[in-house]
Amino acid sequence: WLVDHPRFLTNPLYVAGDSYSGIVAPIIVQEISDGNEVGHQPPMNLKGYVLGNPRTDYEIQINSIVPFAHLKALISDKLYESFMKNCKGEYLNPDQSNASCMEDILAIKECIGKVYTGQILEPTCKDVSPKPVALKWDPRFLIADDADILLPSPRVPGPRCRSYNYVYIYMWANDETVRDALHIRKGTIKDWRRCNKTLAYSYNVESTVDYHRNLTKKPYRALIYSGDHDMLIPYVGTLEWIESLNLKIKYDWEPWFVDGQVAGYTMLYADNVQDYITYDLTFATVKGEGHTAPEYRPEQCFAMMDRWFDYYPL
Repeated sequence: WLVDHPRFLTNPLYVAGDSYSGIVAPIIVQEISDGNEVGHQPPMNLKGYVLGNPRTDYEIQINSIVPFAHLKALISDKLYESFMKNCKGEYLNPDQSNASCMEDILAIKECIGKVYTGQILEPTCKDVSPKPVALKWDPRFLIADDADILLPSPRVPGPRCRSYNYVYIYMWANDETVRDALHIRKGTIKDWRRCNKTLAYSYNVESTVDYHRNLTKKPYRALIYSGDHDMLIPYVGTLEWIESLNLKIKYDWEPWFVDGQVAGYTMLYADNVQDYITYDLTFATVKGEGHTAPEYRPEQCFAMMDRWFDYYPL
């Protein structure tokens, strides 16, 4: 693309993504960085990367669910303390022979099993919704009048679910006028879906922490942010792997604001790479929001990104 559009060669390049991109994006950043060092053409003006609610290390991610649930009052102090004593913090791979630990885990699952992991304050929706756990679209959802779902108070059973919003993209992407405008060849795709599970894809990277560690030795900038009510990829787990990078804390935990209101909290980490050149990593929470933060608070996330790109404090 840069060969075909050389006028963009000098533009600063940032690699960005949310959620599962936390696995893919750091690998791409490392690949670009390595390519620049060995003289691949064209050179890319890589400056850094941005990741939101990122999956980074599966073991850390799952084990952080319990301390997150405790911090959010989803489990009691007594149950949390018992779990830490009996299970030693191991929620993903507990000792099955440890009866006390397994009892604690059953109690924890009883407490959080019916909480919507993407945003713990929102209702859990049925699998017939457009964004179920399996990411499989059920066309029965649109058997009735589509407009019922899109109304501010939809005439559908149960509470208003955020996943109803995903109806829009299915209606849009499967419209023939849209397909013609996008030059989709007729017959190549029957129904558009949010996730294509037919691709030959190997899930062989469980952690990208080492990629982040490698990148701390380069003069790049990183912004890692999390909705602080996301239990799918809890912010406490994200902080845990960031802390494992052993960076220096330049600015400790402090609030950041939008329109005079606290929008979240932020920290700045830095490390010397060479004289006058440093790697820095900004971590930020987006207050009250879930997975992923820009979907819930676009105004706040736009302000966060805008300030960070311009080297302003959040």
